Amino acid sequence: MEIDYYEVLEVSRDASAEEIKKAYRKLALKYHPDRNQGDKEAEEKFKLVNEAYQALGDEKKRAIYDRYGKSGLDSQGFSHYSDMNSEDIMDDLSSIFESVFGQGFGGFGGFGSQKRRKKYKYTLDIETKVVLDFHEAVFGCKKEIEYTYKKPCEVCDGTGSEDKKTQTCQNCGGRGQVYYRQGFMTYSQTCEVCGGSGEIVKNRCKNCKGLGYTKESAKVTVEIPEGIDNDNQIRVAGKGNIGENGERGDLYVRIIVKEDEHFVRHNDDVYIEVPVFFTQAALGETIKIPTLRGEDELKLPIGAKDKQQFIFRGKGIKNVHTKREGNLIVQIRVNYPKKLNSEQVELLKKLQDSFGYESNTDEKKYEGVFDKIKNWFKK
Repeated sequence: MEIDYYEVLEVSRDASAEEIKKAYRKLALKYHPDRNQGDKEAEEKFKLVNEAYQALGDEKKRAIYDRYGKSGLDSQGFSHYSDMNSEDIMDDLSSIFESVFGQGFGGFGGFGSQKRRKKYKYTLDIETKVVLDFHEAVFGCKKEIEYTYKKPCEVCDGTGSEDKKTQTCQNCGGRGQVYYRQGFMTYSQTCEVCGGSGEIVKNRCKNCKGLGYTKESAKVTVEIPEGIDNDNQIRVAGKGNIGENGERGDLYVRIIVKEDEHFVRHNDDVYIEVPVFFTQAALGETIKIPTLRGEDELKLPIGAKDKQQFIFRGKGIKNVHTKREGNLIVQIRVNYPKKLNSEQVELLKKLQDSFGYESNTDEKKYEGVFDKIKNWFKK
């Protein structure tokens, strides 16, 4: 049975981002290992709460989860806190707890003394985008992508300093965060002086201009899966920025799909408008229609109406996660001639007469209606 992240955080599915954040903080404090030392059950619940917040606290991840569930997040390459140990979780959460309790938080068993994760001058994960033609997204393809990543400057070893020496930032005391109080609450924000690194340099490296990193261009071939949609992401592991200790992040490729001239996509269904001459609609003829994978036939009912839709099940796009195919919806557009020659006019009149319709309106049929309408304007 799949875990429901909304149930984990004890919120409704239409909860706001602020409500989710409040619920997360409450439960994270409740099950925090420093408050529940030796309690394995509390530690597992602590991990689960953080996993749920990782999914629901991010707008894009939450949209994927709402539509496809946890399996959808996994297929998009999003990792969860369930794969991390307690120390990693607490390192990432430290800023949140400090914003609630201030710098001195640690009285529950030394949270404040936990070893902090290495702070980089830049994030390790990076994002780029690739533009696909409609058919490339529908059927999948391979794309060579050019992008730029960061790596530590080889001259200054990533310090940004000419002599490879750094000093503790006096503004934040080396924490990378500065704190301020508002009422009884304490808040934190990234230090503006050191940019969150906790360190400053006196003599800037000429090679990297004191940044501590240089940029490199690279190419990577990405396998685009069949059925991928606009704004989906593909994770390419180990192709992101490189940290000072050699750790490398991931590359996230955001998909942009061009619109097609004829087909319109909605999720896994595809719509197409097909022109039909009025005589074809009247006679109920069989017409050929284009599909994503070739031609098919549509048997029109006699007297088919303008904008009438016909569904071809399983003729749509293969879902990138479930592999089930959507439908093709054909909407007909009945066309009428804009000009008629004398022969065509005569033929149409004969056809009209054959159905018992007269050219001139029989006013006797509508006497009551006409009188009723006239009375509307007398009131």
